[in-house]
Amino acid sequence: MSFFPGKDPRPGDAFACDAIENLIFPRTSDLGGFQVRRALPTRERRLVGPFIFFDRMGPAILKPNEALDVRPHPHIGLSTVTYLFDGEIRHLDSLGTEKVIRPGDINLMTAGRGIVHSERTPDNLRGHPLLMSGLQTWLALPDDKEEIDPSFTHTEKTDMPVIDERGMRGRVVIGGFEGMKSPVKVFSDTLYVDISLEPGVKFPFAAGHEERAAYVLSGEVVISGDTFAADQLLVFRPGDQITLEAGSQGCHLMLFGGAALNSKRYIWWNFVSSSKERIEKAKEEWRTGKFDIVPGDEEEFIPLPEG
Repeated sequence: MSFFPGKDPRPGDAFACDAIENLIFPRTSDLGGFQVRRALPTRERRLVGPFIFFDRMGPAILKPNEALDVRPHPHIGLSTVTYLFDGEIRHLDSLGTEKVIRPGDINLMTAGRGIVHSERTPDNLRGHPLLMSGLQTWLALPDDKEEIDPSFTHTEKTDMPVIDERGMRGRVVIGGFEGMKSPVKVFSDTLYVDISLEPGVKFPFAAGHEERAAYVLSGEVVISGDTFAADQLLVFRPGDQITLEAGSQGCHLMLFGGAALNSKRYIWWNFVSSSKERIEKAKEEWRTGKFDIVPGDEEEFIPLPEG
């Protein structure tokens, strides 16, 4: 998905739990008829592990005359991760890929040296009300993988390990968690877990990954006596043992993180790189039409932003 021009998220107020390094309230913007909340990047926090971009899409109901239509746009130096709770999105890219993603599945598109894609409501769902809800995140690629050939993989939800015990339900989307391992292949240590806790259930979030965070999708989570509501991003201090406790209505969380990158990353529009010069080159390539086209979606594109 294309980076929208929203404002930076704002940091939260003071809190008692000293295990939380950052508390971020996402800012919202309108994208294709529904709200998107951007939690990363911000001035206070650029990355959590390889995650350099974190968008909460919806939930929203698209009216019969509305549709998601993100026109073809480019990426470099990252992998996009699309994960839905409701709705469907038709993905087309410059590799010739065409894939409709449905709830619980995962699309992982690795841009590397450059790729172009579009994301739209499938034709068979247009003209009808459509509930849309999901997450779009970007993983910055390691130094030695930034210029690899682009690729695309789709993993069905039935192929992901299922969490179903002690008042917890969910799935391991990327990485290893509680002895389970996702089949999704990424290029650095990465954690991405969809988990729901029943009211009052406590869960120890072990410090097995260098950097960790939790996004509250719904309900409330209690940590060391502090309560955090939906649409708050909690970034935890490295090495601390964290216990997540669901509030009285339960909670739905996305846990994520992984190994920190070895060098700084720059982000401009849809481009991520360890080199400012590489981003300038990508800008010129998009401006002058040197990126590949998207077969089946050649008529439109998102122009390079000014400034």
